[in-house]
Amino acid sequence: MLNIKMIGNRIAEARKKKNISQTQLAGFLFISPQAVGKWERGESSPDIITFNRLSEILDVDLNYFSENFQSSDDESASKMPINSTSDMEQTTQEAANLSGAGERQVQINLTAVNLQGSDFAGVILHKGKFKASPLSGANFAGADLTSSTFEASDARKVNFDGANVTDCTFSISDLADASFSKSVLVRTNFNKSSLVGTKFTDVELTDVKLTMIDLRKTIFENCIFNGVDFKYSDLRGMRFDGHIFIGVQFDKSALNDVSFTGATLRNVSFRLPFSVTNKSYRAFKTVCFDGAMMDKLTYAGLKGLWIVDLSKVTVI
Repeated sequence: MLNIKMIGNRIAEARKKKNISQTQLAGFLFISPQAVGKWERGESSPDIITFNRLSEILDVDLNYFSENFQSSDDESASKMPINSTSDMEQTTQEAANLSGAGERQVQINLTAVNLQGSDFAGVILHKGKFKASPLSGANFAGADLTSSTFEASDARKVNFDGANVTDCTFSISDLADASFSKSVLVRTNFNKSSLVGTKFTDVELTDVKLTMIDLRKTIFENCIFNGVDFKYSDLRGMRFDGHIFIGVQFDKSALNDVSFTGATLRNVSFRLPFSVTNKSYRAFKTVCFDGAMMDKLTYAGLKGLWIVDLSKVTVI
């Protein structure tokens, strides 16, 4: 049986040594401060997934939460404590100063650093790591973020306009109302993240992967989808009218009532989310291709399903 009193004491100890408030820790975990307070008072305990995230945020070994954990001198549970607000500000400033041409690039780790509203416009930050980081309202306009990762981060209302997010990964992050106008999206990976109200304008998405994403409230305006994979995603009711799709796969994604009116589709594959059942056929039958232009292979693949109306399609 877990000793939740001991666990609570250790959470509080590590949190204080990192100079993080209960409210800040709650923000990193996307939970309420009251939940953190209950842990530290021994009234409840985190689940195993949260334990993993706690160990990363507090920079402690997972065994730290075990009764058998021992450390010489009862030394700091935190391997690299943040001693003051000035340390945090210095870390942020160092990232902002990376914009000079010709400078040596080093890996910047901004794990569990509060960066809400920060100005990173135009910075060069390759292989940056934003993990469990509050970033809401931050400005990355025109920044080069090549190969950076955003994991379990609050990135609501972040401005990525004109930013280079080539080879970037957004995993389990909240990107609600973020903006990607004229951004460079090449091999960008969006995985299990919230894109509610997220806006992609005048963008070519190249070899982008959208895995297990609810896209029903995502906004795509004047976009080209080139080599994009939609996998296990929810696109119900989406309107892709007039968009261009080249080498795109819709793999086991929900497409009920999706409109491709006036769209161009070349080498596009549709794989139904279920096995060949009446339910999957009925759902796909609601997709509209009126006025669309498509190549012979795409047309043949759709025609072979015998369920969609292709009478107003132009074969190119």
